[in-house]
Amino acid sequence: MPSPLLRRLVSAALLALLSHTMIGAPASAGTGHREARPADEAFLGIRLLEIPANRMDDPRSHAFIVDHVNPGTTFTRRFEVYSTSAKPQHVRLYAGAADIRGARFTFAPGRTPNELSSWITLNRPAADLPAHGSAPVKATIAVPAWATKAERYAVIWAEVSSAGPDPRGNVALVNRVGIRVYLDVGPGGEPPSDFRIGGIVPQRTGDGQPKVVATVANTGRRAIDVEGQLTLSAGPSSLSAGPFPTDRDTTLAPGEQGEVTVLLGKVLPDGPWKFRLALRGGRIGHTATGTLTFPAKPGSWGPPASLDSPLTLALSLAGLVALVAAVILLIGLRRLRARQRIPAAGHLRGDLV
Repeated sequence: MPSPLLRRLVSAALLALLSHTMIGAPASAGTGHREARPADEAFLGIRLLEIPANRMDDPRSHAFIVDHVNPGTTFTRRFEVYSTSAKPQHVRLYAGAADIRGARFTFAPGRTPNELSSWITLNRPAADLPAHGSAPVKATIAVPAWATKAERYAVIWAEVSSAGPDPRGNVALVNRVGIRVYLDVGPGGEPPSDFRIGGIVPQRTGDGQPKVVATVANTGRRAIDVEGQLTLSAGPSSLSAGPFPTDRDTTLAPGEQGEVTVLLGKVLPDGPWKFRLALRGGRIGHTATGTLTFPAKPGSWGPPASLDSPLTLALSLAGLVALVAAVILLIGLRRLRARQRIPAAGHLRGDLV
């Protein structure tokens, strides 16, 4: 039988693994974070119930608490915890520390606090959910007047667990879901957000699946979650494909650089392809276009994509504008000539149509 120390170590390792799985990637708008599960399996969920009017156009604000406030400000956000389980659930509620490292939104184990989590107060420490039930919760964030200028990160957690280790040495299982908090504090208006798309490299995974890796740099002064989609066109035999979604776990702190990846269908030929990569980080969006060719060998990298330069794009746009203007001018001339050929009233010929 395993020793008590071994059981505690296994339990702690399992808790850390489960917690990491639960909040790895941004959720879709209007939902909280939860582990991917079969459709018929019960899960615990969390979602925001209100969005600030001045952030309705920010996709992140539909899933996360994202704000900029002056020192000394207090504000609230309402959210909902829900369960699809056929059994009642006792859910513990608390705020914990988080950070951004290595282009990923990371969080501390258990109830580890940080400065931002210490400013968050929930109106209830727990909620007892009936079968398939839900409960509203209100979070109050009180920023002290002495708070220094900086962006801070935290997570508001909802957590359920089994009763605990049984006499046979089984470990307790913990399941928690969370809402990220991105809070920038400082006088004046909100700092700008922006990013830049760098090099784009086609690859094939070890099992031969095409993959595109794009380097992205956060050139703004707030953290961003980067996601988007890739579309292919003008491929072999004039094939088109996509759009293919990017991965959704790239979070960049100000000044940080990271990678955004796109997995594509295995049956795609090598190319060459024209591509359009459209990325968005909150309210900000940028697009890169060009030509790429996937390597033939699994587990290898292809040559970097040939990107369309801003000059090329500008010339293409100017050419399109000139073409539209020429078409409009041609239509106008034809109409003018047609009017000039119509005789005055009272002198119409019988064969005029």
